[in-house]
Amino acid sequence: MTDTPIFEDALPEEDPLLFSVSDEMSFERLDKVLAQLIPQHSRSRIQTWIEGGHVMVNGQVAKVRQNLREDDQITVFVQPAPEDQAFKPENVDFEVLAQSPDWIVVNKPVGLVTHPGAGNWSGTLLNGLLFRFPELAQVARAGIVHRLDKDTSGLLVVARNEVAQTHLVRQLQARTMGREYLALAHGRMLSEGRVDLPIGRDMRVPVRMSVEKPAAPKAAVTHYKLMRVGEYYDSNVSQVICKLETGRTHQIRVHLASLGHPLLGDTLYGGRMLGQVTRQMLHAHQLRFEDPGGAGEVSFVAPMPEDMAQVVEAIRWG
Repeated sequence: MTDTPIFEDALPEEDPLLFSVSDEMSFERLDKVLAQLIPQHSRSRIQTWIEGGHVMVNGQVAKVRQNLREDDQITVFVQPAPEDQAFKPENVDFEVLAQSPDWIVVNKPVGLVTHPGAGNWSGTLLNGLLFRFPELAQVARAGIVHRLDKDTSGLLVVARNEVAQTHLVRQLQARTMGREYLALAHGRMLSEGRVDLPIGRDMRVPVRMSVEKPAAPKAAVTHYKLMRVGEYYDSNVSQVICKLETGRTHQIRVHLASLGHPLLGDTLYGGRMLGQVTRQMLHAHQLRFEDPGGAGEVSFVAPMPEDMAQVVEAIRWG
């Protein structure tokens, strides 16, 4: 027999759903019949269960396009939706740089999604925070105050209670929280500048943000300062420090691209993969805020991650 067995220890704790195929349903496809029998679940989700080996017909693992016959016995092991597990603790690897009774400062690694969302319902920083700090289950969004893109590394502050979360969010709103980023951008940038361009969703490409006739634009301000210019694989590269006044999605990536200087590796906004570059070269290296506990301003620095440091080392600086 070539069918993949369902092992007992892989079955969910809930009792399975049991159905007997009627004459009216005979010769119909399995997924179509189940969509009628359990209409509270979408057909695509049911197909996922079948493909995952969670549906059996007459004791055998079923196939999506399988046709049924009268009196066939269907067993369905209902699986939780991915989003149902979004706020479950998981042992996710990340560095805690510092902590107090009111906050946690995290150095997020490259590749880690900050918060669950479509396509990333598990394995996120939020899941890891709930695993390491179970008390965060009592705080909205597990205390996450601001986010970093999946392929951007660096510092984030997480609130450990609602009072601290409100305090930190208000600092973001008042633009008093200091966030400084290190970036590698294409071309030779000016010594310094300020980009004040509202950002919203790109009307043509939904996964992109834009400053050119965007949908629902919001105010966005980025300050940048040139550190040095070099050459990498016959291309000019600028190392810059960027400071945020606001915190819009993809803000630095969009603003630098709007100047004609997209980040190295940021193919979504016109950047190129050169040499050792495998992702957008952006790192949140400095963070400062007023301690909600009354200890005054606190400040933290995270060193550049290894992949970005290797690129910086390989650049021929002028």
